[in-house]
Amino acid sequence: MAGYKETPRQKMIAMMYLVLTALLALNVSKQILDAFLVVNESVEASHGSIAAKSRQLYGALDQQYQLNPEKVGTFWEKAQGVKEKTNELIDYIEDLKLKLVEITERKSREEVLEKYYKDTVLYGEKKKVLMLGKVPTKDKYDATTNYMVSGTKREAYVLSAKMQDYRNYILELRHLPPDDRKVGLITNLEGVIYHDADGQRQDWENHNFYHTILAADITILNKIIQEARSAEFSTIGYLYRSISEEDFKFGDVAAKIIPKSTYVFKGQEYEADVLVAAFDQNLKATIKIVHGVDSITSQNISRAQVYEGSAGFGKLKFPANKEGIHKYAGIIELVDPETKEMTPYPFKGEYIVAPPALTVSPLKMNVFYIGVKNPVAISAPGIPMDKVTTSISVGKLYRDPKSNDYIVEVPKGQKKAIVSATANLAGKKLSLGQVEFRVKRVPTPEATVAGISDGSIDKNTLLAAGAVIPIMKDFEFDLYFEIQRFTFGTIINGDWVQKNVNGNRFTDEMKTIIRNARSKQKIFLENIQAKGPDGTIRSLNPVSLTLK
Repeated sequence: MAGYKETPRQKMIAMMYLVLTALLALNVSKQILDAFLVVNESVEASHGSIAAKSRQLYGALDQQYQLNPEKVGTFWEKAQGVKEKTNELIDYIEDLKLKLVEITERKSREEVLEKYYKDTVLYGEKKKVLMLGKVPTKDKYDATTNYMVSGTKREAYVLSAKMQDYRNYILELRHLPPDDRKVGLITNLEGVIYHDADGQRQDWENHNFYHTILAADITILNKIIQEARSAEFSTIGYLYRSISEEDFKFGDVAAKIIPKSTYVFKGQEYEADVLVAAFDQNLKATIKIVHGVDSITSQNISRAQVYEGSAGFGKLKFPANKEGIHKYAGIIELVDPETKEMTPYPFKGEYIVAPPALTVSPLKMNVFYIGVKNPVAISAPGIPMDKVTTSISVGKLYRDPKSNDYIVEVPKGQKKAIVSATANLAGKKLSLGQVEFRVKRVPTPEATVAGISDGSIDKNTLLAAGAVIPIMKDFEFDLYFEIQRFTFGTIINGDWVQKNVNGNRFTDEMKTIIRNARSKQKIFLENIQAKGPDGTIRSLNPVSLTLK
């Protein structure tokens, strides 16, 4: 083709073919990326579902531990270890995902979290989720390859070591051989061989992270999280099944009541589980409840409420319409497996019904001041603060990460601010009320020189002070007004001498006048203007001094 000169038309056609080829390549790339996004979302939803199932198993183990801590304690402690180890590995992988986006996008962690992450609730668990589709460089691989396998960091080898450590922990806990495939997270196990596209042998790290685009890296890491969650779920199930039937002999039967909470807000329901330490899936139970008593007797049993249970236990639900402390007592009636007679097992309990309440206490003053950070303490009795959402009608309300106090900042032009809060209880939002505050601007300070604003002063003391200082009297906030300008005046040989000054410091000319002044001569500082923390200019009091 190089033997002759192409015409302009031929050059144009060749260029069009190049553009078309590039567009086709881009189209394939987009399809591949879309496939990764679909797979990634599916994997994230899957490990969220498995995590929810694991939480149910942890709850079942907790319940059995409360009933019989001596016999269930060993299995319960192992389960806590599994939870800790799993969360440790997953937290590391989540941080690694964030790091890969950081280095690919060349942005700070804070910028990545703000632009590409969102808060969501997945299967009852609140978490930050990466919006992979919004990451512009998800089709790039240079930075991630360098970080994971090629550069000095080689983080993929750290990852595989942590995976292998977790795998060994699970295998040892379940008494499984090292090559058992019941546990995922297979890394460099003997017998597992990987090859590249040219048939060359690779290790696990390069096979998964060498020249793989960011979208693929994130999907692989999410798959590892899913495998860890699956290993956790199967292991907790194994521990739960390992509790032998001997732990539930009927000879040790005792009635137990397990309330979800003994502190209930008006309008909600009190809920509790009533069960025995051992039960049979085919065993029917009858529960009788009498309110306002400490025990069931022959005199009050006739007014008992009857609840039908199964498998040796039942659920209680009482309407919480009246505030105060409420007592109740009851019995579970079961058929004794030996005598075949109905045997009652007594229990009792109490709970508190309280009105929704919000406490907002200003830590320094009983108003909010404009232009300063007003610290306030916010609490809701009986509710953990991680369940409480706060808001303010004007300005900003946020938590100080250092003191953990709430901070209120209110803008100019407001006369009141209302602080309100809601609580998320059992999946429902409950209003806790609101508190109204007055909004005022910061008081005007007093202008002073050497700590005084009027009276006699020694010449040397006045010269040493050398400045007008605004002082906030009887005010708790640690803030400062800035003197913008003032007028210095005095009488010399019967003539009024006046000097205008910018800032708060005495000029050299003023100091010379003071040095040459006579005893009993008056010094006046007037038209004092100061700028406050809210940005406004205030006129301060004049200062009148008489030289000793």
